[in-house]
Amino acid sequence: MTAQNGKDLLIKVDMTGDGLFETIAGLRATRIAFNAQSVDVTSLESQGGWRELLAGAGVRSAQISGAGVFKDAGSDERTRQIFFDGETPEFQVIIPDFGVVEGAFQVTAIEYAGAHDGEATYEMAMASAGALSFTAL
Repeated sequence: MTAQNGKDLLIKVDMTGDGLFETIAGLRATRIAFNAQSVDVTSLESQGGWRELLAGAGVRSAQISGAGVFKDAGSDERTRQIFFDGETPEFQVIIPDFGVVEGAFQVTAIEYAGAHDGEATYEMAMASAGALSFTAL
């Protein structure tokens, strides 16, 4: 696989609850991380004393984060409303030359900052709130 343009990793939010996804405006940096907890089933009978893990068990999760400039677009307003209402709408993450991850996420943090001689910026974090689907590109 060849190098890819970082700006092609997109975070989209369902704007209306009807599957109308829009890229969250103003993002300059985005990140998605997948995690899986393991369930240790090691016993005295484990071969050679090596740890054994229970396949398919544990909790899987994903975290999304992004940072950018405040543009006062509809997607910015929707993201703020999701946070303040505690909603868990559908999001899409487009990973270039890899696929699309889709599912419910909760906005867990929003931070705004600005300097007197610069633009207003924000950072946000989201946590998966249910099963995620993956569609290869």
